[in-house]
Amino acid sequence: MAIARSKYTRKTNSSRADLAIPVTSTTTSQASPGLLLTHKRDGVTTLTMNAPARLNGWTMQMMDALKRAFMIAATDDETKVLVLTGADPYYCAGVNLAATLKLAHPRKLHAMITRHNQELFDAFLDFPKPILVAVNGPAIGASVTSATLCDGIIASKKATFSTPFTWLQIPPEGCSSVQFERLMGQANAERMLGEEGWRPSAQEALEAGLVQWVAPHDQLLDEAQRIALDWIAADASRSYRGGSTPDELKAVNAAESVALASAFLSAPFIANQFKFLWGKKKRGPALMFLFLWISRPVWARFL
Repeated sequence: MAIARSKYTRKTNSSRADLAIPVTSTTTSQASPGLLLTHKRDGVTTLTMNAPARLNGWTMQMMDALKRAFMIAATDDETKVLVLTGADPYYCAGVNLAATLKLAHPRKLHAMITRHNQELFDAFLDFPKPILVAVNGPAIGASVTSATLCDGIIASKKATFSTPFTWLQIPPEGCSSVQFERLMGQANAERMLGEEGWRPSAQEALEAGLVQWVAPHDQLLDEAQRIALDWIAADASRSYRGGSTPDELKAVNAAESVALASAFLSAPFIANQFKFLWGKKKRGPALMFLFLWISRPVWARFL
């Protein structure tokens, strides 16, 4: 199967996979109390990412909490449909890189980043029951791509959708190299994944085919509950949008994860992260990326 990635990413000076020294932590994190809220009603389990001060960003703690909650809901007889949403004002600001990277041996980094990325999206793909994503505000990066792996997306009128992969100097992830085009067509997929970096509003996302429903902000969860109850009444089973199959998407995810790990550890990405964090006055993380950027010619020889 061909996986379309290159047309959505900037060319770099490197012709091979570049590895570096930041790595996703391998330590199993304990979720902070209240980090992920669970509510059950009439067969519908609603999970609310509850770190609004961090814009519900996917730290290791948040991702671990999500994966554990998915595992519990998968075998819970009371859960017929799962709804995933966020605490206002954001749905999710995507993976919080500064909170998930640390120093490690270069050869372990590529494998670890690959594995963690693959496991994150496989958690969505492997979930055996219908999943409805209720996007209550801005959604960025992995939180957008993971949503397209679910049965449906309902968006608040306050929602926006952003996948700034080209700006970040990384390839598409979360099966977006395939799934975006299937849901929105080639032109809209290129607008979101390419140089334009299109960030559609809820209504624009509806018209493009990224989402299926739009609701007033204060009615979002009520509408999500209604859709979920309709699915239960229809005895709906897990489905995958765009005519995709889970096995196919898992193969895409595996290939994308390898490419993403290489990009994360490349010189263009590291330099970009330094400039971004320095501009945000996050001096500690910025200096770590600066060190990695400057020292890369040395540690790259140990790959």
